[in-house]
Amino acid sequence: MKKTGNLAFLLFLIIGSILIIGENKPTYRTQQGKIFGTLYTVTYEHNADLQTQIMAAMQAVDNSLSPFNKGSIITHINNNDSVEVDTLFTEVFRTSEQIYLESHGAFDPTVAPLVNAWGFGFKKGTDISPATIDSLRQLIGFNRISLHDKRVTKDDERIMLDFSAIAKGFGSDCVARVLDSCGVKNYMVEIGGEVVVKGHNKKGNPWGIGITKPIDDSLSVSQDLQTVLRLTDCAIATSGNYRNFYYKDGVKYAHTIDPRTGYPVQHSLLSATVIADNCMQADALATAFMVMGVDSAMAYCERHPDIKGYFIVAADSGRYEVQQSF
Repeated sequence: MKKTGNLAFLLFLIIGSILIIGENKPTYRTQQGKIFGTLYTVTYEHNADLQTQIMAAMQAVDNSLSPFNKGSIITHINNNDSVEVDTLFTEVFRTSEQIYLESHGAFDPTVAPLVNAWGFGFKKGTDISPATIDSLRQLIGFNRISLHDKRVTKDDERIMLDFSAIAKGFGSDCVARVLDSCGVKNYMVEIGGEVVVKGHNKKGNPWGIGITKPIDDSLSVSQDLQTVLRLTDCAIATSGNYRNFYYKDGVKYAHTIDPRTGYPVQHSLLSATVIADNCMQADALATAFMVMGVDSAMAYCERHPDIKGYFIVAADSGRYEVQQSF
């Protein structure tokens, strides 16, 4: 009878150990939701649910950089309130400063008044005219704003900041950092199309990142893919004019505004995809390249071998072609 009891107890310990091991076994998890006015998807392999940490990272970015958040740091700066910036704001500001200089002003977070005037920003558009553009251009220029001792200083209090062309990528980086700190080896973070990948997917392969065809689609209905890139341990961001545009008086106006002219770009580049070490840089450069055009973008990639570009360019008779730096 004693041997039977010992055997039962031993069997109980074995079953309990198996259950505990099963509970702690890493598994691929996918979490989705809304942030920054867009959708996010995070897929990762871990033995615990990290949704709380993921949301905290994204909310911190929103509280710092979202112009749609009335209590954010950037909103206070745009309202000329006295406010100290945090480390997130500082990191994005310094990277923006660097890319502004390297792109010769093609990337410029002070372009917000022009973006708003054309109807693509966080305020309603106005009736645009050459006189309006000339007036607003007096408020554009990242060199007219500085950051010292956690304080932002402007040459003119009417200057506004808008990090929309870099914040989603930075948000993806911040989530990736959280996953890294939790020991996650395999993940894909995507916020509004800006992606960071590490390791491999559930099937053991590099992550597949689709690039959509540049079809005029202001409602984002079309999901036809131009290609699928197999990537790991990098970041990727895409900017294009085929989804955010409108027609007025028979003229198509795209959302990419050239800060140097004040007008929407009118060249042949339809879509710019950038692969880089971090998504903040990839996001900003994708916007810069859409302003610069394909020739200047390709030249930039040649000068910076760590940056890879995949460009879809309009060709004759409504067709398009691909140029890439890798």
